[in-house]
Amino acid sequence: MAASSDRHDRLGAPVQDDPETGEERPRRKRHLLLRIDSWIDSTVWNLGFRFGEIWEEITIFSRRFRARGWKKAAFEVAGEAMTLGTAGAVVLLALALPAFEETKEDWRNRGDFAVTFLDRYGNTIGHRGIIHEDSVPIDQLPDHLIKAVLATEDRRFFDHFGIDFLGLARAMSENAKAGGVVQGGSTLTQQLAKNLFLTNERSIERKIKEAFLALWLEANLSKKEILSYYLDRAYMGGGTFGAAAAAQFYFGKNLTEVDLAESVMLAGLFKAPAKYAPHVNLPAARARANEVLTNLVQGGMMTEGQVIGARRSPATVIDRAEAKAPDYFLDWAFDEVQRLAKAGKIKERSVIVRTTIDMGLQQAAEAAMESSLREYGESYRAKQGAMVMIETGGAVRAMVGGRDYGESQFNRATRALRQPGSSFKLYTYAAAMEKGFTPESVVSDAPVTWRGWSPQNYGRSYKGKVTLMTAMSQSYNTVPVRLAKDELGTERIAQMAKDMGVETPLRTDKTIPLGTSEVTVLDQATAYAVMPAGGLQSRRHGIAQIVGYGSEVLYDFQRDAPPAHRVLSEQALSSMNRILTNIPYNGTARRAAVDGVLTGGKTGTSQSYRDAWFVGFTGNYTTAVWFGNDDYTPMNNMTGGSLPAMTFKKLMDYAHQGVELKPIPGIEDPFPEGVTKPQAVAEKTDDGEEAIPALVRPRSMPAEATRVLRRIAEKLKTAAPLAPATARLADATVTGSLAPVETSVSADGPGG
Repeated sequence: MAASSDRHDRLGAPVQDDPETGEERPRRKRHLLLRIDSWIDSTVWNLGFRFGEIWEEITIFSRRFRARGWKKAAFEVAGEAMTLGTAGAVVLLALALPAFEETKEDWRNRGDFAVTFLDRYGNTIGHRGIIHEDSVPIDQLPDHLIKAVLATEDRRFFDHFGIDFLGLARAMSENAKAGGVVQGGSTLTQQLAKNLFLTNERSIERKIKEAFLALWLEANLSKKEILSYYLDRAYMGGGTFGAAAAAQFYFGKNLTEVDLAESVMLAGLFKAPAKYAPHVNLPAARARANEVLTNLVQGGMMTEGQVIGARRSPATVIDRAEAKAPDYFLDWAFDEVQRLAKAGKIKERSVIVRTTIDMGLQQAAEAAMESSLREYGESYRAKQGAMVMIETGGAVRAMVGGRDYGESQFNRATRALRQPGSSFKLYTYAAAMEKGFTPESVVSDAPVTWRGWSPQNYGRSYKGKVTLMTAMSQSYNTVPVRLAKDELGTERIAQMAKDMGVETPLRTDKTIPLGTSEVTVLDQATAYAVMPAGGLQSRRHGIAQIVGYGSEVLYDFQRDAPPAHRVLSEQALSSMNRILTNIPYNGTARRAAVDGVLTGGKTGTSQSYRDAWFVGFTGNYTTAVWFGNDDYTPMNNMTGGSLPAMTFKKLMDYAHQGVELKPIPGIEDPFPEGVTKPQAVAEKTDDGEEAIPALVRPRSMPAEATRVLRRIAEKLKTAAPLAPATARLADATVTGSLAPVETSVSADGPGG
């Protein structure tokens, strides 16, 4: 055995020669690892010890600033407030981020159009756009107008940064004293943010977005620019937007020429333009103007002596015939004009737009909605409704976006996303028919569980084996869920809805067969209009033609819109129409059957009675009706087969007077089985008056031609009458001369 070496390496470890190479190597390599481990341990311990010393020094130093008693409590509260405030600000900012997406667009020129709208017959029905009356520079406006606006809307406008905490505290105090809302805490900048980017929806989320956008406006615009935009964009009643247009509409003056009495009347319109519009309620407008004068005095902007003349001689307005504009429809049509411009279809900014609206049907729709809410709204606890009527072919003939445009310009027909309930089942059953099912196909109505979800029928009872005709007519819930689970899948149902015209993005979760994914009223009307259109796209549109002021046709729907393509096969269409036309007679919508006209459709009721729908059609028209509340509070057991179906019938009874009935595709007889067609009449109120406007034959010529004919008629009335022919014959006999006799026709008829 070789003797051990007494040599050591540089770290002190014994080494020995390698028997093969003769080189030295560590006898025990682990000694090196132990030394490294020892160094790490000692280093870490030293660092920890040093950190402890430093922390003790910091603690000793901090004791000098330690608060005790009430000071400690104050600092604790302040610290917690800062922590919670920071976290809350982050959450609020996350909620407001979607609103900031609106600022990325060209929002300054969003309303930079001058659009005159005509109805389907060529009569002027309204205007939209900011350049109807040129925007007046803020420096050229009367001083008393600016003071009146600021005294009423935001006295501290030039002092705050978009949010006025002092004004908010004052408003909360006044509201608490009055026991209700008597003052608003929103600044003028917040109101502008709402007008430019948001809606009138009353929700916490909207207020959060409004506050952040107000800060953004203050950071990007000067105070003069904010005030100018506010005066140009606010709704002022009578279908006018902006103070300049309102001055022309109410007083026939340029905005720079209004006096103090007229200025305070204009300033009073910002709060509630429908309530205080002087052409509708002059006493209320004058009372509101008097309040504005008081605000001027209380705000120290004018003295009582300066306003006494306006108190004694209030403003008078131009006498205008009350012709209600279809403002919800005009807002939507204006958006369509901007969409076409953005797509490059039109280049001009000042245009005349012939729309598809029929003012007779529009007035009937508004009257049907209002009468339903007045009569039944309180008992059902329903405060709002919306309605869209589409004629077969795609033309939107009527649109009701809410109960009162003056109170809320939020269009519930085109922008409110609500759960459609069972009215969404159309797409599930249509997808099933496309896959080969028929109305006579049998499916089990029994308890079903799908990925932990067990839907139930309305009455919590089950019928066993039923046909699809019965299942949809009685609105069983388990059947469409079973179809989606076993045969279709949710993606196919969502795609069917999209193909039929639903533009709102849909969720494809397991609950979609029962209508839990939100849609708009316009979506539902568009999709159901496929049924009377023969399975083709309904091609919903509100603009028939856009013409420039040089008479050139810039856009024509029939010429420029793409042709409709088929979305339902003839077999599926026939099967669905057989089912849908059974529902108003043997199903859940018996109150919707139009007098003497074959009717199809489907009811819908969302969870907790938050939404009630009826969407129905004849061969001529499709109408979607919705009732609910803006704050999503439940109604009092309102179902789609009650008030929505009744309101649908009111409008459709009126619409089918004196029209040629068109058949529903796939149904041979346009009349209900065993029913002869009576002449539909308008419903009567308790006083014997018509609840819906009487049918008035619409004009068939443009308004300009009508005015020319009226001027001719006026001249004929004032023209001197011609001598009667008999008198001229007598004169000729006396004189002995027989001149040629001319027969005369007076303005009142032959022979005068």
